[in-house]
Amino acid sequence: MTRVLSTPPAMISGCLATAPRHVLAVADSGLLLRPWEAADAGAFLSAYADEETRRWHTHRPSTETQVREWFEGYRRDWEREKGCHWAVARVSGEVLGRMALRGLDFDDGVANVAYWVLPDARGAGVATRALAAVSAWALDDIGFHRLELDHSTRNHASCRVATKAGYRLEGTKRNAAVHDDGRHDMHLHARVRGD
Repeated sequence: MTRVLSTPPAMISGCLATAPRHVLAVADSGLLLRPWEAADAGAFLSAYADEETRRWHTHRPSTETQVREWFEGYRRDWEREKGCHWAVARVSGEVLGRMALRGLDFDDGVANVAYWVLPDARGAGVATRALAAVSAWALDDIGFHRLELDHSTRNHASCRVATKAGYRLEGTKRNAAVHDDGRHDMHLHARVRGD
């Protein structure tokens, strides 16, 4: 069924599909956000072998073949304007983490952000700087009006990343997500254009 709006859409369809899959430089950090490459499959899979990553992410791959299938899905997401997925990497190519925009809603100009970083990159500001770069691109260059992210209320590191990157805590979604150890309350953070 086609959705009929009484107001014009906040964003024009095609703003992502016609753009190249962006490489974003993270200012003064030696970091890039770039599309995932087949050679990154091992690093991506290793993230989900980490206990902390597994604790917060229940949708996870089990083989490098599956990871490469995900990468192909990420490419299709970009073309279909369903999502944007990046490897957070050093300029040298070493993968440090993941950044994504999902649930793109051009009618309302809203998207959801997701991220993780590998254990060796934690505590060095990698996630915060990458999140700030993606947010500036999405809000200022692409034209989204609001970006949201949520995380378990028990995930204090993710809460710090969100807050440092300018995402205000808006509330708690009670019993909102299933993790390996049961249901969790989720903090909802958001950043809007002009924050």
